[in-house]
Amino acid sequence: MSLENAATSVDTAAPSDAAPDESGRLDGASPLRIWSVLAIIVLFTEVSPMQYVMVASALRQIAPTFPGQGANINWAIIVFGIFGAAVSPLIGKLSDIWGKKKMFLVCGVLFLIGTAMCAVTSNWAVFLVGRALEATAIATTMVSYGLIRDLMPRRLVPVGLGIASTGLGVSALAGPLIGGYITDHYSWRGLFWFLFVFTLIMIPLLVIVVPESKLRTPQRLDVIGAVLLGAGATLTLLYLDKGQDWGWTKPSTLAWLIGGLMLLGLFPIVEMRAKQPIMDMKLLFNPRVSVVLFIGLLASFMIGYQSYATGYMTQSPPASQVVSQVEDATWDQVKAGALAQAQAQAEAQAKAQLPPGVELPPGAVKVPPDLVYSQLPPDMVKVDLDPGYSYGDNFSLLKFATHVTLAQSLIAMVFGFLGGLWIRRSGARRPLVTALVIFVGSGLAYAALSHGWQTQALISAVYGIAFALYYASTPNLMVEGVPAQQQGISAGMLGVAQAMGAGIGLAVATAFLTANPVKAVVSVTGQPAVTKEIPLLYADKGYEISFYFVAISAAIALLGALIMKHGRTPATGGTAH
Repeated sequence: MSLENAATSVDTAAPSDAAPDESGRLDGASPLRIWSVLAIIVLFTEVSPMQYVMVASALRQIAPTFPGQGANINWAIIVFGIFGAAVSPLIGKLSDIWGKKKMFLVCGVLFLIGTAMCAVTSNWAVFLVGRALEATAIATTMVSYGLIRDLMPRRLVPVGLGIASTGLGVSALAGPLIGGYITDHYSWRGLFWFLFVFTLIMIPLLVIVVPESKLRTPQRLDVIGAVLLGAGATLTLLYLDKGQDWGWTKPSTLAWLIGGLMLLGLFPIVEMRAKQPIMDMKLLFNPRVSVVLFIGLLASFMIGYQSYATGYMTQSPPASQVVSQVEDATWDQVKAGALAQAQAQAEAQAKAQLPPGVELPPGAVKVPPDLVYSQLPPDMVKVDLDPGYSYGDNFSLLKFATHVTLAQSLIAMVFGFLGGLWIRRSGARRPLVTALVIFVGSGLAYAALSHGWQTQALISAVYGIAFALYYASTPNLMVEGVPAQQQGISAGMLGVAQAMGAGIGLAVATAFLTANPVKAVVSVTGQPAVTKEIPLLYADKGYEISFYFVAISAAIALLGALIMKHGRTPATGGTAH
């Protein structure tokens, strides 16, 4: 059956399919109407992955604006995951109670405010607050799953979720290209203004084109549960990110971890006693949900780290350039010192020849710099990197987009659509297993093979298949596993797992990187050698350990997918509920 015919058909065989007046489902609507609604929903959600690609890839350009942060610049990404994890269940729950389209609009407005703050500020604290407000965009992806489930004809729900998983090309293709062009020709602030304008255009389109889902859950909001979950996640991530700097086993450092774990442990206890919990604990611990969340948490280690690492490595300067820069800077210091010493000696000799009481006029003695420099041994300065590193292509953001991410993005777009068709035919488990197998292989390949851009581009292209199949599978598994009235909060659960996974993966990997810095050993004849740490450069070992770490995490997630009981039959778009 063609997609156009599928769009006009009504799945009357499903007895539990909600009537049009119950959910607002677009049964019987024209193909143009159905695909227009889907396109606007997907485009609106693309702002979240688009900003992630842009900001993660542009960290090297953003870092000089906040020179005191060093490795903490990664919190431009981590805070997005932390706050996104905290608000996703809250917004998901509110979408069940108040309406999914309404919460879409709330997220859009908050994203606009946060983006404007990031675009204009040079204050690190204000920038992080802006990034936290932008993190509400994560929840739009989760809410979109409910909108697609409620509005699309049943037969198109698996395909719609597959398309939503990888978008319509704005984040995958236009995002890196536009972001690269803006960064190369203007500044990183232009990225945020582009995101601002994009969202400003999408909000009225959403209001006009997309109907509101009619499904509601008559329930009060559990604020305490949301606070416990968000605070626990934040404290735990702080420990993971700063443990290397503070000392993993120091009591003051462990206090962050213990506090976070206590709050997270308290969360299910409080929720089981709450009359109207933000998360239904029976639903949370049902294998149809808990196994998917477990997989989502661990698989997102790879997702959170891959784009950061490939962007950072290819945009770093090559080792030869770093050595040359350090040598030039050292030579400048040596020359300046030698010239000053020669000038002082010449002035002292001139003063000694003057009659008593006669002062030497300023500037009377001038030592030719070239004469002083020519007397310096050519091998007086020597610079070695300890350890050296093999990556570094000095790419601009635009060149990174065209050389590395373009193929990955194109492949992901295609396989997101194909993954939806596969899921509709055979269920979501097989595509998910395939995705996780590729995740494991990609992580091992990134770690073990050459770190040049050609190798990274090839691995990234294969990784794009897994990226698409993973994001097509997980929302379909949630739709098949939960009632429609709990779609928003269950998607919020998935958002928590994925955002936490991306944040934890990046935090732990960053700890491995900061533990393996690149240092320059500078030797000047006649002086003891001096070791200087090169900022924002890490040894091959740091990246390799990090990729092995995310590959192992993906392998554990794969075990969960292999034993998973559900997702083995064709997806129905949620007719079981």
